[in-house]
Amino acid sequence: MELLTIITMLALLQFVYFGAKVGAARNKYDVKAPATTGNETFERHYRVHYNTLEQLIVFLPSLWAFGFYVSFQYGAILGVIYLIGRMLFAKAYVEEPKSRAIGAMLSGLPGIIMANGALIAIALSYF
Repeated sequence: MELLTIITMLALLQFVYFGAKVGAARNKYDVKAPATTGNETFERHYRVHYNTLEQLIVFLPSLWAFGFYVSFQYGAILGVIYLIGRMLFAKAYVEEPKSRAIGAMLSGLPGIIMANGALIAIALSYF
């Protein structure tokens, strides 16, 4: 289970990193708080950060449930895919939002796979 803890901490640190990028973009493009609009590049950084928060809500509980009920090793592998996908998503979204699909899929599918896998495993063990 140590692997799942490492993946969890990396996901949280990645989220903090994306938040720091928002702060840097806010300063660079002179977008005064509490505004969340005003410069397109700033808005892209902001959306990456917010979208990552949305993904974490599915990813983290799914990671732990999948790890507990199915396989912590496969959960860790899916977690690494998620982390890589988030980085690809962030880079692509800031540079050209239309090119974000691969990163979005690589970071979205692991959560869906793990949520479904955990649910099926729990249901099978219950019945």
